[in-house]
Amino acid sequence: MSRTLILIITVLAVGSSASSVWAAGESMRENTGMEMGSGVNHGAMPGMDHGKNSGMAMGKMQGGSAPDDARDPHAYSGGLDFAPMRPYLADESNFGSLLVDRLEAVRNSGDNSMAYDMQAWFGRDFNRAVLKLEGEYADGAFEEVSTELLWGHAVATFWDLQLGLRHDSGAGSDQSWLAFGFQGLAPYWFELDVTAYLGEGGRSALGFEAEYELLFTQKLILQPRLEMAVYGKESPELALGSGLSDMTAGLRLRYEIRREFAPYIGIERAVQFGDTKDYARIAGQSQSDTRFVAGVRFWF
Repeated sequence: MSRTLILIITVLAVGSSASSVWAAGESMRENTGMEMGSGVNHGAMPGMDHGKNSGMAMGKMQGGSAPDDARDPHAYSGGLDFAPMRPYLADESNFGSLLVDRLEAVRNSGDNSMAYDMQAWFGRDFNRAVLKLEGEYADGAFEEVSTELLWGHAVATFWDLQLGLRHDSGAGSDQSWLAFGFQGLAPYWFELDVTAYLGEGGRSALGFEAEYELLFTQKLILQPRLEMAVYGKESPELALGSGLSDMTAGLRLRYEIRREFAPYIGIERAVQFGDTKDYARIAGQSQSDTRFVAGVRFWF
């Protein structure tokens, strides 16, 4: 077969295909109204008119009353529930923790003693039992021991309201107080613990404690701490005057070997005021004191 004959056959085949495609396009345009090369004419297609006269008019998609046979989306399906596989949320479980914030040896004016300050709690996110213990041990006996058993209730983010009892023992006669206060994390990351106390015979007191953590590194932390006590009524038997009684300010530098365990060293200054200072002077005791401390802080 010569090259000329092959060329003639190819031209005839291409022309026949083009004619078929053109004929198919004309047939589709006549039957459906679709214009080739100019998009789809929905208005010309039966049943595809989105206008108000067609059966596919776009109505309101949301809102309105649910149909009578609508299923409650919050109901259990078919009367079945998750039991015994019902999921429990974190605030439905009890947790507990113990923080020993200070367990330290204290040296001041040639005297040595031990001091502790710890707090334990057990319960849930919103309600928990709180136990606070604080005191000193010197010359073979406990001094100024304070024990508080409180109910803590979360009232805001980072804040707990606390209500309970406090019992003081060690120095002088024992005392019991009704305690009411709050504890939490204030703006700028100050930890506050403020409690008001009501005792027998119309006695009242206010305890204030603030701490801050300044991170030099992730493990080396400086902790300034301020504590003060105010009494509403003078108590000669306890050598306590009314008003601001004493204040202690200190710095503790700790190194967290682990987050849960950190030894520290520090220094603090304790000062007495008002009639409390006078009682101390009459008794031959120091009215102000500088203390060097070394101890450990741990929690679990």
